[in-house]
Amino acid sequence: MELTKETSKKGMLDSIFKLSENNTNVKTEIIAGITSFMTMAYILIVNPAILSATGMDRGALFTATALSAAFATIVMAFLANLPFALAPGMGLNAFFALSVVIGMGYSWQFALTAVLIEGIIFIILTLTNVREAIVNGMPMAVKNAVSVGIGLFVAFIGFQNAGIIVDNPATLVSLGSLKDPGVLLAVGGILITGYLLIKNVRGALLMGMVLITVGGAFIGKTIMPETLVSVPPTIEPIFFKFVSMDQVLSFEMFAVVFTFLFVDLFDTIGTLVGVSTKANMIDENGKLPKAKEALFADAIGTTVGAILGTSTVTTFVESASGVAEGGRTGLTALTTGILFLISLVFSPILLAVPAQATATILILVGLFMMSPVTKINFDDFTEAIPAFLTIILMPLSYSISEGIAFGIISFVVLKLVAKKHKEIHPMMYVVALMFIAKYMF
Repeated sequence: MELTKETSKKGMLDSIFKLSENNTNVKTEIIAGITSFMTMAYILIVNPAILSATGMDRGALFTATALSAAFATIVMAFLANLPFALAPGMGLNAFFALSVVIGMGYSWQFALTAVLIEGIIFIILTLTNVREAIVNGMPMAVKNAVSVGIGLFVAFIGFQNAGIIVDNPATLVSLGSLKDPGVLLAVGGILITGYLLIKNVRGALLMGMVLITVGGAFIGKTIMPETLVSVPPTIEPIFFKFVSMDQVLSFEMFAVVFTFLFVDLFDTIGTLVGVSTKANMIDENGKLPKAKEALFADAIGTTVGAILGTSTVTTFVESASGVAEGGRTGLTALTTGILFLISLVFSPILLAVPAQATATILILVGLFMMSPVTKINFDDFTEAIPAFLTIILMPLSYSISEGIAFGIISFVVLKLVAKKHKEIHPMMYVVALMFIAKYMF
């Protein structure tokens, strides 16, 4: 009887998420979802830390971060059936706090209103297929390069978080101290997790993260929690806090909304394209199936996130860790979304995971994202140069959107110079001009 129930549940999940069609199974998808969550759970701590600098309530921000991530990721699961997780985006939260509020002097309510407007505009752009057209119009050379560039970007972040790479006033970056216990823990974690990968251990990334966390306890990097559960703080102090209509219709609001729109648009597109390329989800015509639904989930997430009281919600590049574990459907995203809900009461445990654990996974995910580089035609310089600029500028500029900008601009210019204009999708002219206008003005 129990076996029949279990088989029935698996059959239902297979029907909803089309597991068999995507050559995956329930166990693989759940492990992938857990892995995605563990690599991006840091946002539950970092996002409140950044946004609270504006005067927003830090406890309320923790709850809003978890709720917005859970909501948007579950919408992604059922609407797009893709293994992508969403949460308030890094970079966008820094722009919200450090530029708009602290730098420009606007209230955090003003910034939240800008995020709400951005989300509504994105819903309209998605319904009218504008965002989908940009995704599908990107040349394959740039799409493959985006995956590789994101791989280098997340690996760079991982090396930084682990202390393996540190800042240097003379050379910008340099190697950290290999005598540092935290650095040694991260290096050991790479080797241990690498060994698990060599042995084809299922859930190697997640297992490696757990082992690093345990190892960190012996050198003081894993701070054991005093309690396992806690009641989540209320979001009342930041819930539905927007400015009046006269401020909404101001030029200042227009300028802030435009910046949010531009950065989020290409960060999200870059992440979707990069992770999808790695997962072989791009079809033979260079299109991402369910792109519209994925972008719609992102737009809804941003709108609801603003209502809950947090900065722009976007597709997370750390979703690549779940894809690397074999995640191919919305069941991966659903698992991640449910874990964000559970995290509301298990925050003490999440706080115990050291930076070295998540950093190690990001470094190895960077490796997994490298393979599409073999699909780039380096003998054709109208393809190779845009691809190279896309790849190299993502980690060096610390921005996915900047890498895409240089890739698309150079692609359009070089194809025109080489009299290969027929290879340029019409939408790419528009995108290239948008980027040029951004840099000039």
